[in-house]
Amino acid sequence: MEEENKPEIKEDIKEVKEKENKTETKEEIKEKEEIKEKEHKPKKHISKTKETLTDKMRENPWIISTLVLGVLVLVLLVGNFSGDMAGQTISEEEAGEAILDFVQSRTQGEGELIEINDFDNNFYEAVVSFQGQEIPLYATKNGEYLVSGLTPLVALDAEDTPAQQTPPPQEIRKSDKPVVELFVMTHCPYGTQAEKGMIPVLNTLGDTIDGKIRFVHYFMHKQPGQEPDETPLQVCIREEQSSKYLNYLTCFLEEGNSEQCLTKTGINQINLNKCIEEKSADYYAEDSELSQSYGVQGSPTLVINGKIISSARDSASYLSVICSAFNDAPEECDAELSTATPSPMWGWDATSAGTTASCS
Repeated sequence: MEEENKPEIKEDIKEVKEKENKTETKEEIKEKEEIKEKEHKPKKHISKTKETLTDKMRENPWIISTLVLGVLVLVLLVGNFSGDMAGQTISEEEAGEAILDFVQSRTQGEGELIEINDFDNNFYEAVVSFQGQEIPLYATKNGEYLVSGLTPLVALDAEDTPAQQTPPPQEIRKSDKPVVELFVMTHCPYGTQAEKGMIPVLNTLGDTIDGKIRFVHYFMHKQPGQEPDETPLQVCIREEQSSKYLNYLTCFLEEGNSEQCLTKTGINQINLNKCIEEKSADYYAEDSELSQSYGVQGSPTLVINGKIISSARDSASYLSVICSAFNDAPEECDAELSTATPSPMWGWDATSAGTTASCS
């Protein structure tokens, strides 16, 4: 009897397995359909846990930079809001959804709208949370523009004005006769700019300081007629025909024409040529050694009493910083010099743009 029932048992087992397989297949199909439905469903309100967001950031490290560049640095964005609503006022809810959609489009759906309020007659103010930071954004009430910050054009009261950070004061060594050295390259645009600002100061202070234009310990502009040729010429004029050096330099900074300026300023060219051949290397070696000992790394570099000092490049700024190095400032320090920043390279025009750039 047992042997006759065995085929029936096998058939029953087979039928059960087939039913189980069919049931599992239907469930899998249903689950896949639900997943597809969720993927295509638009997202409005999103709030992820820190763990999920961190994982996403690890997989896509560009997300945070996209938000910062796309939102925080954003000044004005046109076309991401409802352009067809121009001239109308949208509701706070509509503005909040538009802002959230904008953030989602740049962060792969991450973020959370914390709040949105009526800011004034022209803007809604929204706060969006991302990576633990709350970002304030402003939307125009017609839904056309998104702005990352608002700066009032009207003057603030003194008590409402944010305190501005000022650089710490420089520690300038004082002396009875400050040693002032401006290190430059003869054809560096920023070195020539600094020389134009310094020449009036050297003329004004005269013998009250030990002032010199010196040269850095390396060349960058090596074409014929540039630094390898002009530097020996200038150190010789400075050391052996010093009374004419600033006049020569003033002329040279106009167009960079050495031959014309040698004639115009009455330089003794026989003595000059002899110096270039016999002594210029030693004169330049002294500048080079000082440049390296001070740690000069670019043209221009101002050194006062053996210490590198920062200054703007207009004459008034140079005068002020140098005069602060006196134990007792002379009356020459009361001179009113130009506050205009000289232009780089050739010519004596002023520029509206200040710069701290150097040739290094």
